[in-house]
Amino acid sequence: MRLTLHIKNECSEIVDALKKQVKELNEKLELAKQEKNHTEKAGPFGTVKSKVNPTVTPDESINPRLAEMLSRIAINKELIVALANSNVQPLLQIWFTTIKRLGISNYLVVALDNSTVQFCKANDVPFYTKDPDEEIDSAGKSPIGPVVSALKFKILREFLQMGYNVLLSDTDVIFLQNPFDHLYRDSDIESMSDGHDTWSAHGCNNDFDDPEFGPCCQHVYTTRIWSFNSGFFYIRATVPGIELLDRVTESLRRRPGAWDQALYNEELFFPSHPAAIEFYANGKDDALEPFPDGST
Repeated sequence: MRLTLHIKNECSEIVDALKKQVKELNEKLELAKQEKNHTEKAGPFGTVKSKVNPTVTPDESINPRLAEMLSRIAINKELIVALANSNVQPLLQIWFTTIKRLGISNYLVVALDNSTVQFCKANDVPFYTKDPDEEIDSAGKSPIGPVVSALKFKILREFLQMGYNVLLSDTDVIFLQNPFDHLYRDSDIESMSDGHDTWSAHGCNNDFDDPEFGPCCQHVYTTRIWSFNSGFFYIRATVPGIELLDRVTESLRRRPGAWDQALYNEELFFPSHPAAIEFYANGKDDALEPFPDGST
């Protein structure tokens, strides 16, 4: 009996080790698939299209409780997600009322306190509560909007890891149409602009007139676009999508009190050269000195 039990235990350990190896190999295989085809030939004019990054291999083991919930709520592996605490209940009520009115069923509220849990139950709104986490629990109860808003980048990571594409929405959004009917799904991030008209929302060529450059060069053109809004964006479950969440989360950790939308845009748009990162992200004032500006 003891011998049989000992053999079973050893077999169980071997099986667990093999499962872990298979999982690691599958993850490496997925990454390899995403990195291949960099040397393929270009097709005829008008036929060349960049490839959309594939979704990650879903890993539901990281949060089986959330995985089971998402399997029931999501449609085509997509859903709307909002973070809320008791301080935004009036906004939250308008938010889910407009969603329900449109017949949208694939939405979820991440309830950050017990009051919001009870509010969602009373209004038949699907909700999710995270396992106890001192950092998230403390920030989640804050009356300061940006403090709560900054949590989204850390919380959404699990959704993406399990292969779900998320339309993140702040509670001050009103839905007039089903947003899933208007997504392109051709990039890792689709985000609302803070621009208020065509000129500011879609970008423009701005003419900067500087006589010091001389009569032939005094007109300098810059391409300008307003910031993307971190309160309403669609993020796909891809490696770059998860990397963006990680980078913003790390930037917020290094710069406590910073506005999450500012850091979100920095990670999206600022140059990736180490000198630029040292200047913009790490605050090293002399990092760009070796690089001349346009007036040199």
